[in-house]
Amino acid sequence: MATAPPVTQQIVRNQQGTPKPQVNVHLSDIEDCLVRDRYGNRIGFRRLYQEKKSIIVFVKNFLCYTCKEYVEDLAKIPMKSLLSADVRLIVIGQSSHCHIEPFCALTRYPHEIYVDPERKIYTRLGMRRGEMFAESASQCPHVRSSMLQGTISSLWRAMISPAFDFQGDPLQQGGAIIAGPGSEVHFAHFDMNRLDHMPINWLLQLAGVETVDFSDQPKIIHV
Repeated sequence: MATAPPVTQQIVRNQQGTPKPQVNVHLSDIEDCLVRDRYGNRIGFRRLYQEKKSIIVFVKNFLCYTCKEYVEDLAKIPMKSLLSADVRLIVIGQSSHCHIEPFCALTRYPHEIYVDPERKIYTRLGMRRGEMFAESASQCPHVRSSMLQGTISSLWRAMISPAFDFQGDPLQQGGAIIAGPGSEVHFAHFDMNRLDHMPINWLLQLAGVETVDFSDQPKIIHV
C-alpha cells in the first residue's frame, strides 16, 4: 500500500508574532530536482536532507541587500553548534553558480551553499514571485540598511560585478524549510517580500540548534 507524501504547513507570523498555518508543502514535488555547487557540479536536492536534519534557506537573489545582510548573520552561526545538533545549514540562491564564491567572500558565509538557476525548486514549492506587503509580514530583524541605502548598494555591486546581471530573478521571493532526515518536513515559511525573512533564532530553535546573539552591542563583563 503506497504511503502518502509528507506534508507540512507553512507557519506565518502575525503582528503579535504568533504562528498560524497557511499553506501545505509537499516535499515529494522537489525531490528529483537538481542544484549546482560552486564548481557547477549537479547535486540531487534530496541529498541535502536525506541523511540528517537540514535548515535550508532560499534567498531572493545574491544581489539583494536584504539577502546579503541575512546571510551575513547566518555566517555567525558557529559550525560547532551545527555539529553538536547534527544539523546542516544550507543556503540556496537562484543565480549562476559563478556568483557563489564572490557572495561567500562578501558575506563571510562558511557553510553549505548551492544554486537553482532554473528556479525549479522555487517554482514547484510555490514560492512567491513579486512582493506582497501585509499585516502578517513583519520586517526581518537581520536587515540593517534602509531601502534607499540597500538599493544603492545592490546597484553598485551589480555594476562592479564581472557579469553585470541581477544574480537571479529580481521578482523571486525566498523562504526556508527544515527537513530531514528522510522525507520528513518539520517547518516551512515562504517570504512575502524582501523583508519577510524568518528570524534566524526561530529556525535554530525549531531545528534544535543553540541560538546566537546577533546583537552588535558591545558586551559588558562584570568583574
